[in-house]
Amino acid sequence: MITVIGRRLLWAIPSALLITALLFFSVAGLLGSPASFMLGQDATPESIAELNARLGFNRPLIVQYLDWMGRALTGDFGRSYSSHQTVADAILPRLPVTLELGVAAILLAAVMAVSINSITTGRAVVRPIATSLAVLGITLPNFALGLNLIFLFAVKLGWLPSVGWSPWSAGIATHLTHIILPVVTLSAYYYGSFTLVYRAEYDAISQRLFVRVAKAKGLSERQVSFRHVLPNSILPVITYVGLSLGQLMGGAVVTESLFSIPGVGSQLVDSIVARDYPVMLAIGMLTIAGVVIMNAAADALYAAVNPQIRLN
Repeated sequence: MITVIGRRLLWAIPSALLITALLFFSVAGLLGSPASFMLGQDATPESIAELNARLGFNRPLIVQYLDWMGRALTGDFGRSYSSHQTVADAILPRLPVTLELGVAAILLAAVMAVSINSITTGRAVVRPIATSLAVLGITLPNFALGLNLIFLFAVKLGWLPSVGWSPWSAGIATHLTHIILPVVTLSAYYYGSFTLVYRAEYDAISQRLFVRVAKAKGLSERQVSFRHVLPNSILPVITYVGLSLGQLMGGAVVTESLFSIPGVGSQLVDSIVARDYPVMLAIGMLTIAGVVIMNAAADALYAAVNPQIRLN
C-alpha cells in the first residue's frame, strides 16, 4: 500500500510542476509588475523601473519562475510585499483556521450525505427533502446562502454571531457559535454533490446480487443498507473528497471574506488586491500540494473501506 501511494505521489510531481508554472505565468502575466502598486500613484517611471530591477521583475518570466521555484523547493517563498514578513510567517498563523473550516465542512457534508441517503426508515419522505437540499446547495452561491443564514440566525433570531472568528482558547462554546454558520455555508455545495454521487451509486449497488442474497438471508433493511450497500457505495464520495480541496480554496475565499474570518482564503483576496506575488504563489502551491496529498489519501482509503479493492 505504501509503495502504491509513493508511486502515485511520484507520478503527480510532473503535473504539480506544470500547474505551478501555469500559476506563475498567469499571475505575472495578468497582474503585471507590482512595483507601481507598491510605490503608489505618484511614483515616477524611473522609480518604478528601479524597483523592478531591484526586485528582478525586469528579467524574463522563465528566469523569474526558475528562480522562484528553486527557492520554493527549499521552503523559501520570499517576503510579503505588503507586510514585509516572510511568506511563511504571514501564512502559517492563518492556515489552521482554513484547515479547520474546510475539514469540518467536508466532514459534515460527507456524513450528512451518506447517513441521510442510507436511512431506510421513512425513505419516501426523507429522500425528496434530501434531494431538494442537495439541489439548493449546488445551485445557490455561497455568498447568497451565507447572507441568508446571517440574516436569519444572526439578525432576526440573534442565536449566532454574524461575523468574526473566535479561537479555541476563548472557550469551546464561543468557538462553536462562531464556526457554525461558516461551516454550513461552505459545506452546502459539497453536501449537494456528495448526495447526488452517493445516491446514484447506492441505487446501483442495491440491485446487485449480493444485496439480494443478504435480504434473502433475513437481514433487516437497516443491516443490508449500512453493512453491505454503504461500504460498496461510498467509494465515489471518497474520490470526490480527494478532488474537492482545489474547490475548497475557492469556497474558502468567499466564505472567509463574507464572515470576516482570518484564514488563507481571505488572505488570498488581500494579496490579489495588493499584488503581493509571493503570498499568492505560496497559497497556490500549498493548494496544489494539498490536492496531490488528498488524492493519494483517497487511494489509500479505497482499500480500507472496501477490501474488494486491490491496488495493483
